[in-house]
Order: sequence, then structure tokens, then C-alpha cells
Amino acid sequence: MTRGLTLPGHRLPHLPRPLDAFNAAPATEARALLLRCLHSHRWSHRVAAHRPYPDLDALLAAADEAAYDLSPADISGALAHESLPTLPADTYSAAHMALDAQHAAYEARFGHVFVIYLGDIPPAETADRILEAIRSRSANDPDEERAIAADELRRLARGRLGTFLRSAGPSSPAAPPLGATSPNAPAPGR
Repeated sequence: MTRGLTLPGHRLPHLPRPLDAFNAAPATEARALLLRCLHSHRWSHRVAAHRPYPDLDALLAAADEAAYDLSPADISGALAHESLPTLPADTYSAAHMALDAQHAAYEARFGHVFVIYLGDIPPAETADRILEAIRSRSANDPDEERAIAADELRRLARGRLGTFLRSAGPSSPAAPPLGATSPNAPAPGR
């Protein structure tokens, strides 16, 4: 039995991965994306300068490593661009009031906003987790809390970079294309 002509195999067009677009972007665009995620010029410049990255894990490791070299002033600058963690919409007003009071006391004690990475916390547990953490960390001495806040900044940055580069391509509606982000744009949610 003979077969008819076989059609040539179809090739899907090569769609650039978000990391490929990041690696190939002009330095100013890469730094703008990094600044949006890291909130520190020095941190952003260091990570952008070591491109290209073979994979997302290498980029995240580089961001971690560069964070350890930040000066206290760099950390203060990054903390100044952070915002309070967002509570789920259905959180009771009493919880909002309790957290507002704790945030105010924390900021008065340490001079910066309370930061915490919530990427692995179920939304239903967010308010409890924030309240527990802020109460616990408010008892820290300023140097100890500064170290914890710096670690939380690293975790937040990893989460933002991972979210952007896993879910958003250069033309994805989930995030602006490389170069379209403003260094002052708000960072993706936590």
C-alpha cells in the first residue's frame, strides 16, 4: 500500500522567552525592569551588568548575591520604596485597624516600613501572618531587624523577578514590555 504525499512538518515560530528578552534588552531597559523589582539602583546595575543569564535560577542567584553587597544606605533606599503588605479585600476592619497601629509603631521604632514576603502564604492567612510577624519583629533590636528586613527584601525581589519572568513575555498583557516600565512604577504585588 502506498501512502500519499507527506506534508512537511510545521514549525512553530520561535517565541522569545522572557529571560531571553531580558538578556537581549538594552542595559537601560534591563536596569529599569530590575529597578522595578529590586528598588535599588546599585542592586539593579550589578544584576544587569552580569547578563546574560542562562536561566531564571541563575538570575535569582545573582540578585541574591548582589543584595549581600548592598550598603546600609542602599538597603534604606530600597526599603523607602516598599509599601505595606496588602490585605485581602474581605479582611475585617478590626484587623485593618490592628495592623495599622502595629505598622505605625514599627515604623516609628525602626524608621522604615515593615516588609514581609507573603508569596507562599494562603490569602486567608495573610492578615494573621502579618500581624504575628510584625508583633514578633517589633521586639527585635534595630540591627537584628535591619538584617531581617534585608532578607525579606531579597525574598520580595526574588518573588517579583520570578513572577515577571515566568508569567510575562515581552508582549504579554500581564506585564509591560521591557522598556515600558518606569523606575518609579509600583512593584508587582506581594
